[in-house]
Amino acid sequence: MKKPISTFTLVSLLSLSLLSPLAFADDDIHEIEAISKELGLITLEQAKTKALAAKPGAVADVDLENRKFGKGWYYEFEIVDADGREWEVLVDAKTGAVRDVSREWF
Repeated sequence: MKKPISTFTLVSLLSLSLLSPLAFADDDIHEIEAISKELGLITLEQAKTKALAAKPGAVADVDLENRKFGKGWYYEFEIVDADGREWEVLVDAKTGAVRDVSREWF
């Protein structure tokens, strides 16, 4: 005979599954800040300000990427606008210049 899962166990498992992405996201932010400081890049907050000035909305995700072929380091922001559309904003991590604003179509 199977034992029913207790409410406490179910709530605990659900809480862990919902909170674990937040822990990973926090680790990503710390890694981005460490890399930018070590390489003398603009800060994440400075890049975020530039990205939101180019495309107002809410930041859903951010990455720091080293673009190949001499393009250097870029902050890549995913921004959701007031209409729920997703946008990608690339900010040059050395200069702070917004290099691209494009709509995510998927």
